[in-house]
Amino acid sequence: MKMNGERGYLINLSCGDDFDMTNATLTATQLRSELGDFNSIICFKALIFGLEEALGEKAASISAAAAGRLRGKSLVAELGFAGSKPDLETATTALRKALGEEGTRLCIIDKIEVTETGYRVYCRETICSAGEPQGSSRTLSFTLGAVQGALETMMEQRLRGTQVESVLRGGQHDVIELEFRG
Repeated sequence: MKMNGERGYLINLSCGDDFDMTNATLTATQLRSELGDFNSIICFKALIFGLEEALGEKAASISAAAAGRLRGKSLVAELGFAGSKPDLETATTALRKALGEEGTRLCIIDKIEVTETGYRVYCRETICSAGEPQGSSRTLSFTLGAVQGALETMMEQRLRGTQVESVLRGGQHDVIELEFRG
């Protein structure tokens, strides 16, 4: 593990065909020897609620999306997919593994489609929607940023993300549209 400028630690993961982030070995050391490197949705949500109280909802959402975008970019780079421009099936599989049950458990990505203006990403079990009541106005922030940053880095394209469907408001998925930016 080494310091990456002032942004934090750069962590290199060893991975292969049988990649499983839940028990992945950090090449230098795990961040916590007994509890492991993951924490709970409850603690994550408490962080978001605290940011909303301190900064206001809009500023907290922007901050969480920016943090997610950085995480998505670094995750793709750590896994060796930066600039790889894979086909969408490969991209979907890679992101599903890295972000889903075998990875960080941020969300499950079921499908990525190309649209006329960019990409449409179908997610479920997102950390941002977890525990929210039906009808909640909560939107994806960190999750949206992570997916955006990952695809931007993988595809080498600047994107602008918005949530267009929500499981909290009748959707089958939390759907993110990522539009190409010129």
